Amino acid sequence: MSSLKPHKKDPYAALRFKEFNTFLLLRFAMVFAWSMQFIIIEWQVYSITKDPLSLGIIGLMEVIPAISLALFAGHIVDQKEKKGLLVKCILAFSVISFGLFLLTWPVVIKDISTKTILYSIYFLVFLGGLVRAFLGPTIFSLLSLLVPKKVYPNAATWSSSVWQIASVAGPALAGFSITLIGVHWSLCTVFACSIFALLALSQIKKKPILNPKIGEPVMQSLSEGIKFVFNNKTVLGAITLDMVAVLFGGAIALLPIFAQDILKVGPEGFGFLRAAPAVGAFLTMIITAYVPLSKNAGLKLLSAIFAFGICIIVFGLSTIFWVSLLALFFSGVFDGISVVIRQTILQLKTPDHMRGRVSAVNSMFVGSSNELGAFESGLTARLMGTVTAVVFGGSMTLLVVLTTGIISPSFRKLDLRKDLEEHENQE
Repeated sequence: MSSLKPHKKDPYAALRFKEFNTFLLLRFAMVFAWSMQFIIIEWQVYSITKDPLSLGIIGLMEVIPAISLALFAGHIVDQKEKKGLLVKCILAFSVISFGLFLLTWPVVIKDISTKTILYSIYFLVFLGGLVRAFLGPTIFSLLSLLVPKKVYPNAATWSSSVWQIASVAGPALAGFSITLIGVHWSLCTVFACSIFALLALSQIKKKPILNPKIGEPVMQSLSEGIKFVFNNKTVLGAITLDMVAVLFGGAIALLPIFAQDILKVGPEGFGFLRAAPAVGAFLTMIITAYVPLSKNAGLKLLSAIFAFGICIIVFGLSTIFWVSLLALFFSGVFDGISVVIRQTILQLKTPDHMRGRVSAVNSMFVGSSNELGAFESGLTARLMGTVTAVVFGGSMTLLVVLTTGIISPSFRKLDLRKDLEEHENQE
């Protein structure tokens, strides 16, 4: 039973590796830029159309290529050198950001019809989905090459926390920057972030390819990745649970409607609403750096997603700004806990040579569910009304968590302390 005894934990273990610190800067810059850009485009498109479904279409345009190419991208990532592939991804994102910058520049679009501008934005978002299919698995695979195996759990905590903060801090700043400098120059900020990410990446050395099956047929490689995920109940459970919860808890996609039409707080209030989950996520980062989540990890994951669903319901029903703000703050706290546990599970349970493919499967389900959730929210808002759509999504999240807890007692009892010690004992 010694493997289950509490042990001292260095909360800064991963931060003692210089390249990992650079990796965190790179990841923050890219997630910040991507999420900021997504929200700026949502605001711009809704301002043009005043149609909730248009917000869903943006998510759909990104998720279609991301899902379609995810498995193939995972195969490529496992076969290629990670730094070079990441350079190509960031360069492609920079080009797309510059294109969106031009599409919001009055000097450039003064003689172009609104419909043409709208369809051009959708097209660039679609191209962004292609890039994203490769970006996620590449970043996930690179992380494991920057620190020893015994530091993986701590590295996963820091990486997940940085992702969580950036993914909501970007949209939060988007709201403020739209107010202060407008949509056009806000997108210029996104472009600048991508250039910063490239500079950070230049400080990381090329890493060896760990896949022993270079040149393996594509279909055989992809099937191995899928089989691994579906044969590993812990990995599959974490991915599936988070996917469904994020899919039905995608109320954040409707924030432009809440800010403009329900709470009537304008872009300034929109910025505060987007910032609230970021503050919650930051609190999560501080706590999880010192307090391990490995004990009773399954129960903690279920509880966190259940609490997230309640926060979404409260937000949907609220017509008071500060109540909505608090609901979003706590949604960030609980979502952050969920992300840290899930990423720790993936890092602990995935072999080095399969990280690209497993991350690709994860991107297909969980990563893409953010955009599918945006589409679901936009569609249900069109059919049911905005408030009903948000409450429906939160209620479905609660139902999924309760169902998972009942039908999968092994997942509910999941404990990662033994896995954690096994990795910490590796050199």
